[in-house]
Formats: sequence, C-alpha cells, structure tokens
Amino acid sequence: MKRLLDLAARPLLFRLDPERAHGLSIAALKSGVRLSDPPPVSRKLSLTLAGLDFPNPLGIAAGYDKNAEVPDALLRLGFGFAECGTITPRPQAGNPKPRIFRLAEDEAVINRLGFNNEGHQGALARLLARAPQGGVVGVNIGANRDSADRMADYEEGVRLFAGVASYLTVNISSPNTAGLRALQDRESLAELLERVMRARNAQAAGLDTGTPVFLKIAPDLSDEAMGDIAAEVLDKRVDGLIVSNTTLARAGLKSAAAQEAGGLSGAPLFERSTIVLARMRRLIGPWLPIIGVGGVRSAETALEKMRAGADLVQIYTGMIYQGPGLAARILRGLDTYAEREELSSIAEIRDSRVEEWAARRLD
Repeated sequence: MKRLLDLAARPLLFRLDPERAHGLSIAALKSGVRLSDPPPVSRKLSLTLAGLDFPNPLGIAAGYDKNAEVPDALLRLGFGFAECGTITPRPQAGNPKPRIFRLAEDEAVINRLGFNNEGHQGALARLLARAPQGGVVGVNIGANRDSADRMADYEEGVRLFAGVASYLTVNISSPNTAGLRALQDRESLAELLERVMRARNAQAAGLDTGTPVFLKIAPDLSDEAMGDIAAEVLDKRVDGLIVSNTTLARAGLKSAAAQEAGGLSGAPLFERSTIVLARMRRLIGPWLPIIGVGGVRSAETALEKMRAGADLVQIYTGMIYQGPGLAARILRGLDTYAEREELSSIAEIRDSRVEEWAARRLD
C-alpha cells in the first residue's frame, strides 16, 4: 500500500517546482507525518565503522536536510544514518532560481543550488537539542562562496560541530561554488587536510578518539588526481571517503533539461561514481571506510556499490522518483539477499567486484 501511495503522490509533487516540493517534504517530516513504515531491524545489516555503530548501511546523503531540521525523522524512515548539510559558516542564499531541474526520462536531477543554507548557528542549535536521542547523524561542512579563506571555513566547521556530529564530511567537490573543486588539487588538498585534521585533533584532546572526518570527492577526476587524493588522505590520516558528489558529465541523457548547468545526480551517475569508487578502493586499500553514493535506487544498486568497495551507501535522488518508502524497500532487499546467500553480515560482499568495476572505462 505504501508503495502505491508513493507512486500516486509523484504526479502531484511533479506539478510543483522542485524546490517547493522539497520544502513540502521537509515540512511533512517536521510535522510527524508517517511517510513510510520502517523495515524490521536485521542483525545481518548492522556494522561498526570508524568507531560508529550503524544499524544498517543505508544513509540519506547531504543535500536533503541542509539545515539539520529533520535528522531524527529520517532515521525513523529506516535509515542507518543521516547526513545534514552542506552547512557554511554564514547563511547564504545560493545561486539564482530556478536551480533544480528534474530529468524524468533519465531518473535524474540537475542542481546548481550553491550551498544555500542558514549557516552554522541554526544547525548547531538544532543538533544540540536532538543530541540525547542518539543515532548516527553526520554534518557536511562547506565554505562560503565569498570567504576570504575557505580553508578557515572548514576549520571553523570542524571546531563547531565536532562535539555534536557523529562524523564530519569535508565537501570540496560540489560543482556549484566557483573554484571549490580546485581544493582537490594535491597542494591545496594537502594544506586543507592538514588544517582540518589539526582542528579535529585539537577538539579531541583528552578523548580516546576524535570525531571521524570523511572527505567527499567528485566523480570527474583523472586517474592521476585520484592517486593524489588517495595519497593525501592516507598521509593526513583522514578517517574515510565519500564517493561521490554530482557530475558535470552529460553523456547519454534524453531529457530536455540535460544541458542545464549544475551537478547531475540520479540513475545516470551510478556507473561513473561506482567506477571511481572501485578505483579509490584499490588506491587506499581495504581498511579505510568508503561511503558510496550516486545513482542508488534499489537493493541491487546498493549491493553493487558494496561489491565495488563501499562499506556504506547513501541515497537522495532515488527518493524523488520512488518516494520515501525507497529506504525501507532497499533494506528489506538487502536483508533478503543476506538470508538467501547465508551471509552472517552483508559486509561480506564488499570488494567482490572491485577489479571488474575499476577496469571499466570512464566516458
């Protein structure tokens, strides 16, 4: 029945401007409306990673809950973790509207939002208020577009949120803030990670461990750039990677809005992001955690991310096309697969197709 409601709601929501529809979904979650029944808890899906206990490997990606308004409502949908943000030190409006475009024929979205958010202080207050409820809630931090020192913005985000976030994501891979992706260049990345990890370690003084720090990278990287990133991540002892953000690639799209500027997410991103994931897994080795994101829209695509090297996976655009019940359906599918294959843990399939995916061509 819930699946039928998801399908019935889609035509109504698609009549609305995408940002308006997104705002309504946030409002519904804030109101306590039960949008989906969570799946049963399965011990085969639980895992411990970067010192955090995840009830399952499926998370909601950054970009949905930009201002940390509904992390607990998202966890109640069945997600094993929720990532808020991207959050910048000062509030900013982002790029001019319209700035989100549905590509329905491709099950994709192009956005050029530009880190629109309410700034650190509002999100911090909400996260402090919900902290006693527990659950794994990450914070994705970014830099203001007009900042005189973007690296300092990331340091500030670390200092502010390290005490309330389960983990922190350093987002230098959005294509919608001019010049931001240049921070992935090796020299800049080395300095940024040095400063970020120093800030994290200072916050962790006197504690057994600090808040885990993940680096979120773009899918539009050369092999040389991937090698540089892997080397710096390992050298600076970053806790993990998120692969990947949206892409600037447009190959094979059918929709009329395909040439809009911005980052592409959804089904067409799956192959590119999974190839980059597998190549990064080969470069960093088996021990560093990776969160795979990009085009996950079913249990099988989630499984394939894991086979390519992901420990955890995230979704967002898939829910636009398949509704809030997608998380529960994916988790039921993962549990069914683990039972059928007689796995003690879904994590056993990780890396089983790394070489196959890494060898594929990046168009």
